[in-house]
Amino acid sequence: MYEEITEKARAAVLEVLSAAGLREGDVFVVGCSSSTVCGEGYGKASSMDIAQALFDGIYPELKSRGIYLAAQCCEHLNRAIITSAAAAAAQGQDRVNVVPFPKAGGSFATITYSTIESPVAVEHIKADAGMDIGGVLIGMHLREVAVPLNLENNMIGQAHITAARTRPKFIGGERAHYNDELK
Repeated sequence: MYEEITEKARAAVLEVLSAAGLREGDVFVVGCSSSTVCGEGYGKASSMDIAQALFDGIYPELKSRGIYLAAQCCEHLNRAIITSAAAAAAQGQDRVNVVPFPKAGGSFATITYSTIESPVAVEHIKADAGMDIGGVLIGMHLREVAVPLNLENNMIGQAHITAARTRPKFIGGERAHYNDELK
């Protein structure tokens, strides 16, 4: 079961990366409810094993491309973000003092904190793309303008995946010309 979760997570993150066109130094946010993956309600069946399987599918793909992972904590930590010190510094974010645990922060954030190099917690981040596993609402941590992605790989276990990339705002009106590479 865990190998299948890892492979589905890998397929989904690769699909988002392909659609988003991220570059080294960009930020990818993941919101995750391990409880929904196994078909339970939010916070009812938090699973470190499921979170580890998801992390194993997602993080290596980001790391190999030099893309920062930002793991969204649950509402008990006000949706704080766990990321690397380098990502926080690049975005000018101040650290906050909290260490996530499965029932206060979430299993995925806990795995992220215990695995990535120089983990820190911040209150906000502006990610360039992201993936929401189980409907935990990552929108507050995406840059403007979020563009929803329709994924072929849109389920992991019982959890639906919603994903988005971001793009610069179009400004200037009907006479403006735009860079097609930024759409």
